[in-house]
Amino acid sequence: MAKDYYETLGIAKTASKDEIKKAFHKLAHKYHPDKKGGDVAKFKELSEAYSILSDDKKRAEYDSYGRVFSGGGGGQGSGPEGFDFSGFQQGFENIDFGDIFSDFFGGARERVRRGRDISIDLELTFAESIFGTERKVLITKTSSCMACGGSGGKPGVGTKTCETCNGKGQIRESRKSFLGTVSTTRVCETCRGSGKIPKDKCANCHGVGVERREEEITIAVPAGIENGEMIRLSGMGEAVQGGAPGDLYVKIHIKRHQTFHKEGNNIVMDLNIKLSDALLGSEYKIATLDGEISVKIPEGVAFGEVLRVRGKGVPFEKGKRGDILIRINITLPAKLSKHARELFEQAKKEGI
Repeated sequence: MAKDYYETLGIAKTASKDEIKKAFHKLAHKYHPDKKGGDVAKFKELSEAYSILSDDKKRAEYDSYGRVFSGGGGGQGSGPEGFDFSGFQQGFENIDFGDIFSDFFGGARERVRRGRDISIDLELTFAESIFGTERKVLITKTSSCMACGGSGGKPGVGTKTCETCNGKGQIRESRKSFLGTVSTTRVCETCRGSGKIPKDKCANCHGVGVERREEEITIAVPAGIENGEMIRLSGMGEAVQGGAPGDLYVKIHIKRHQTFHKEGNNIVMDLNIKLSDALLGSEYKIATLDGEISVKIPEGVAFGEVLRVRGKGVPFEKGKRGDILIRINITLPAKLSKHARELFEQAKKEGI
């Protein structure tokens, strides 16, 4: 009975090459013999299916006839269920498994080197968090060498071909396995993939291309930032020779304001008013982040009622701002005068 390679990889017959590769990669990780719980037989079945379905010509033959005649399966002298393992292994000799078996065989393609991410804390006033600000901070970190610009070479002496990789920037390695010859490629550690090395080392950084020094960083804080929020400055972390610098993360801490707190795009405050002002209405001067303003207290305002001052809150779009919300607290007198008591007693009789 012919094998169903699509079923083996758990994919549809219409699967793309990328879907075939991803399916094989996932299952190969699971069943590879070098891993705990691996299964040699299952891994061979998966490899057999991948070798056929990843090759356009073999896949076309398999889809048409249910077997392959162009090497790698079927024909006389084939193994179990019509599969010729010798042909199968030969079919793998020119395949580069560096990206598929990176976890199995080691020495796979090395990812681009990247410097370390670093983080700092920044304290802001409430007003700075509302309107945004720009801060300059001095931090000590690993940065590109100022003398050689990060090349690691003595300025003006030039470079030469890397002898380790012969200028290719990569080193190709081949290993024998039960699949045949498996080839992997890795970045040359001597030249970091450039194929060139300095003729003489930089005297300042001794050829490493980086140095630890103090550096001034400008941080642009956006308007309306929240307490505990992080600002990411891409490429402002620590440098590494032959690679990209890491990132700088700035954690924001906002000082508590004695009057205001932020709720979304609005600024909220409590205002204590006298009972007489609540009953008869009044006008109060309050200090806002934009300066002093006058707020009219309507006659008969209730305890807990919220008054709104539009356009004095948090900037959230170009030319747009939230509001100030003023929550009314009514302060009751601790003791009434004789005249005040008489007035209230009269008001009580009138049902006020």
